[in-house]
Amino acid sequence: MTTTEISTFTQKKLIDQIKQTFTTFPDARRGDGVYQKYEMSDAALSAFSVFFMQSPSFLDYQKMMAKERGKSNAHSLFGIHLIPSASQVRNLLDPVSAETIAPLYRKIFKGLQASGKINEFHVLDNTLLVAIDGVEYFGSQTIHCDCCSTQDLKNGKTHYSHVAVTPVIVSPKQSSVIPLAPEFVTPQDGSEKQDYELAASKRWLEKEADALPDNTTFLGDDLYCKQPFCEQLIQMKKHFILVCKPDSHKTLYEWVDDFDRLGEVETIIVNKWTGKKKLRKQYRFVNQVPLRNTDDALLVNWCELTITDEESHVIYRNSFATDYPLDRKNIKQIVEAGRTRWKVENENNNTLKTKGYNFKHNFGHGKKHLSSLLASLNILAFLVHTVLEWFDQCYALVRNSLASRKTFFDDLRALTRYMVFDSWQKLMEFMLGGLDIPVPEI
Repeated sequence: MTTTEISTFTQKKLIDQIKQTFTTFPDARRGDGVYQKYEMSDAALSAFSVFFMQSPSFLDYQKMMAKERGKSNAHSLFGIHLIPSASQVRNLLDPVSAETIAPLYRKIFKGLQASGKINEFHVLDNTLLVAIDGVEYFGSQTIHCDCCSTQDLKNGKTHYSHVAVTPVIVSPKQSSVIPLAPEFVTPQDGSEKQDYELAASKRWLEKEADALPDNTTFLGDDLYCKQPFCEQLIQMKKHFILVCKPDSHKTLYEWVDDFDRLGEVETIIVNKWTGKKKLRKQYRFVNQVPLRNTDDALLVNWCELTITDEESHVIYRNSFATDYPLDRKNIKQIVEAGRTRWKVENENNNTLKTKGYNFKHNFGHGKKHLSSLLASLNILAFLVHTVLEWFDQCYALVRNSLASRKTFFDDLRALTRYMVFDSWQKLMEFMLGGLDIPVPEI
């Protein structure tokens, strides 16, 4: 997919690019076993098709259709030559690291840059906001593998889990988010210590941050407001606006209190009428306070927003540390950007869990990389759906004409269960016809 082609994303172009990437998957098979007739791309496309269609039974229906009619939507829509069984898919994909599909995320991001779409997310003098967070997508007290994280429980049992770090591009001006390649919390070669979210996030920065513009600003909860993470961002010429809580930053808040007593913490009051009630927003900020109690402490800039109602009840309070110099002109924008961090949870992680992607379902655990690879394919499906709503006119018309996301995918599942379509375009045109919507000229 060239730069000019990327600027006009369609289902066919995206699926073709996905298939091309899947053909590069390493093949760990040896000899002439029963699985040799399947291409690695067939296994990967089969798994991706389940997530894209939000249908665990999609492949079963397509195998039946291929047997009865000699053709299926698995072939015409996803380019799958032979459909492996679910267990064959798991066995073939288990040795494949999730990092093998990271280039797809990068190519889609570059396409969004080339198209100009990414500019719609710019804030704070053309910076991109990247919210970063960890999410557990598998947990069990029985099923586990060598890549699991472990936690000893009070009942004497062990909790096994898989955690993904899921960076997304967010903006207070946009309801959608743009997922970037995930990173996974997993045992690292040569380390006796258990891996953890912040370490995984730092690895992600080393792999992915250079592909982002220099003025990218990272958002995160209090876990990320640590000097090594902040210094890494500064060294990479990136910015940060991170939640900064009093309990975990005692030295910083002692300095803030000292400056407050000296009258050097600036305050701005904004009264806002929502149409139903009156709110009072109080912004407080001060520059150059130490992030920790050491001689080499990084000096950061601190701000706080407190929102109260007419009865003086606090309905919101949060504070942030940032490398942006704060003043009375930019404080509102900085705080608004910092508050956008919640979109990584609400618009990304919760969408993956509750909007048909079934992110926490155990689609296959495996012994090596299967769990993380399937999770990454699931997030990729979400990214592709988002991009198609922006660029594929037919897809967007159908999606926006139906009552909900659920209705759209219910209809997709029903149609592809009983009918074979020669292409994505034919499927979309059929759905537009059923909705009495003219097919747009392409």
